[in-house]
Amino acid sequence: MRKLLKALLVLLLVLLPIVAGFYLYARAEARSDPVVRTATVKLPRWPAGVKPVRAVLISDIHIGSHAMDEARLSRIVDQINALNPDIVLIAGDFIYGADPHGAKTKGQALVAPLKKLHPPLGVVAVLGNHDHWTGPDDVRSLLEQARITVLVNDVAVRGPIVIGGVDDDYTKHANIAATMAKLRPFEGARIILTHSPDIAPRLPGDVRLLLAGHTHCGQGVLPFYGPVTTVSHFKDRYRCGLVLDPHLAVIVTGGLGTSGPSLRFGAPPDLWLITLEG
Repeated sequence: MRKLLKALLVLLLVLLPIVAGFYLYARAEARSDPVVRTATVKLPRWPAGVKPVRAVLISDIHIGSHAMDEARLSRIVDQINALNPDIVLIAGDFIYGADPHGAKTKGQALVAPLKKLHPPLGVVAVLGNHDHWTGPDDVRSLLEQARITVLVNDVAVRGPIVIGGVDDDYTKHANIAATMAKLRPFEGARIILTHSPDIAPRLPGDVRLLLAGHTHCGQGVLPFYGPVTTVSHFKDRYRCGLVLDPHLAVIVTGGLGTSGPSLRFGAPPDLWLITLEG
């Protein structure tokens, strides 16, 4: 018995620094500056003679967790402004957690940082599942204070692009048909902005670009194992990055914040700088 206890003690002494080191690394990664990823997407219906549009895509801010506070969000906004985008698109999940009053208690910290965004074509956003759980009307009010246009199965025209904002599919608020009915009368290149990428297979053929978040690129991705969890019905198909379906490009950002534990491993925060052109 003494030998067994000694062996267990030695094992504990060996494992404890490893576990502590892993925790500290994952916590630091969760608060790191987002990686800037880039893509160029050619879109049909681009108006002749109009120059490309530089769009920044972000999502999953999750304000109110240990990984995201007002100071960190403000620093990220400065990073976005330094990229000089023409437009900023935000794919939902502004609030951390699922408290029905969470937007009221945590959301005010969004306003001052996001208000510093100043792209010439503005900032357009959709809601995510956590926004619906924590008070969608309150989230919309906060974003309006920050001069952000929120689309709920609705459309906004910004320069040469027509943005269809499909509400969150994860909480069953998405209405693709209604959004497309509003989108089709407008001239210009068509894109869809939404929270969960799972709507991709249901989009009609005249949409060539879908921008989404929600997955956190797995948030925890272990060597030889892969993502610890998945939030998509399609498993890894739309987990992360640029995915090319027939006639449709899907870009899924890993997001800025965290849900659940304020940890990331193997899936750093990121944002996308996307050049849209004809």
